[in-house]
Amino acid sequence: MNTIQDLLTLWSDFLWTYILIAILTGCALYFTWRTRFVQFRLMGEMIRLLLRPDKVKATQIGREELGGEMKVDGKMKHVSSFQAFVVALASRIGTGNLAGVATAISLGGPGAVFWMWVLALLGSALAFVESTLAQLYKRRGETSFYGGPAYYMKYGLGKGWMGIVFAILMIVTFGFAYNSVQSNTICAAWEKAFGVDAATMGLLLAGLPLVIIFGGIHRVAKFSSAVVPAMAVVYLAVAVGVVIWNISLLPSVLMTIIKNAFGIDQAAGGVLGVTIMQGIKRGLFSNEAGEGSAPNAAAVATVSHPVKQGLIQALGVFTDTLVVCTCTAFIILMSGVDITAANGIQLTQDALTSEIGSLGNPFMAIMIWCFAFSSIIGNYYYGEANIRYISKSRWSLLAYRLAVGGMVMLGAMVTLDIAWGMADITMALLTLCNLAAILMLSHQAVFLLEDYRRQKKAGRDPVFDPNTMPVIAKQLEGWQSPENHQALPADGGKGISEAGFWRGKRRFSRTIWRGSIRGRMRRGRPASSLLRASMPRAAPRVTSARWQASSAGTIH
Repeated sequence: MNTIQDLLTLWSDFLWTYILIAILTGCALYFTWRTRFVQFRLMGEMIRLLLRPDKVKATQIGREELGGEMKVDGKMKHVSSFQAFVVALASRIGTGNLAGVATAISLGGPGAVFWMWVLALLGSALAFVESTLAQLYKRRGETSFYGGPAYYMKYGLGKGWMGIVFAILMIVTFGFAYNSVQSNTICAAWEKAFGVDAATMGLLLAGLPLVIIFGGIHRVAKFSSAVVPAMAVVYLAVAVGVVIWNISLLPSVLMTIIKNAFGIDQAAGGVLGVTIMQGIKRGLFSNEAGEGSAPNAAAVATVSHPVKQGLIQALGVFTDTLVVCTCTAFIILMSGVDITAANGIQLTQDALTSEIGSLGNPFMAIMIWCFAFSSIIGNYYYGEANIRYISKSRWSLLAYRLAVGGMVMLGAMVTLDIAWGMADITMALLTLCNLAAILMLSHQAVFLLEDYRRQKKAGRDPVFDPNTMPVIAKQLEGWQSPENHQALPADGGKGISEAGFWRGKRRFSRTIWRGSIRGRMRRGRPASSLLRASMPRAAPRVTSARWQASSAGTIH
């Protein structure tokens, strides 16, 4: 067992130290710049869309208007944007918020919290791009929409093999590794609070999720929309109460986090790298920004424009890390408990017990049950969506559901380090695969964002028209009405070619240089021309010709 643990630690440290942290933060910065800081500029729009769910007119998608409830149009059961949001949030809000934060603080010090904040602020741009693309390339099933990264890899990039690789990684990561972490954390919390044997709890955890998941995405959405908001409100109420009770300690806690984050505090000397790695690693496990998980839930929603769901999912990152994770961190750091004396959920339990007394242990055990159990349900659905991508066989889906139950049982009995080690490795590989895809498709997400903003400025509720993207219109099955749906072309849905994309990038660079003041001066253009070139111009009207150029990378 020690050998397995050592191997998992070795590979995890290699992937995170030398590869993933640099690529993840670089991509987060890049998408923040490409979208012109969408996560900050459109924060008000995110909140508005969440509080006032999208209403899709009958002429757009169905006979019934879509509100906060699931509507039925013939065989189609439309899932609202809010329901898709809470399905994704059910996966996000779990052990990462309670046990993951504690692990990050225990191993990396209080400064790890700061780097979790940084990842959330920048990573929400990743969440926006991946969820917008998932909406764009969603597919129409018999009873609901479906999609995710595997589908935009296949139909957007024309790389079906890449979609299969991603689907396998998604199944292993969420269906098996992450669910092992969830069950392991529940068992640790209940053993500490109530003395419940791990095997008994593991058997119970293996059976209960099957009752829900055999009902499909609609039962998952219904369960998540009922449970997640309620448990989040209860936990936040207790956490805010603890912070208010210890409000005098808040300035010193914040100062400790900042000093420790940059190695200023002598206690953190020599472990700055560990602090950053733990903060980003546990932050990614918690909010899943760029990981490719939330797009599976985002694709299910019925909205009038892909950007709407992209904005809502970006808000989910803020909700998860800046709110829930921060509350947990404040509880631990304000309590004064020794952060090295325990690890995982037991550290959080010790901290809360020191604040509210003997009720802390059972309260946290019940909370972690709700958080982690909802994550098991959400994680299961992500795996199911990718099982359906690989195979349409009912038997493969049945085998997957039973395997999930088995891994939940196994996770309850392995050690904490083994459970986290498996999750860290598969999470790293999954994220790298997804980041490569959204980098190559980023120009499409940027185009959709500009289309959305133009319609908003014109005073309209944005509605996406697939005809504005004629080059890939045949790949956008989810946006075609059933009676007008066109069969996929014989190329298997390759969409925009990679060669065309890079040719367009080169044309774009030449166009920008020739239109610049420096380029005009080189060609001897008059001063009046230079002045006109430097003046701002109105946003161009979107036409089929302009989209055809942008889809090849010419317009950004």
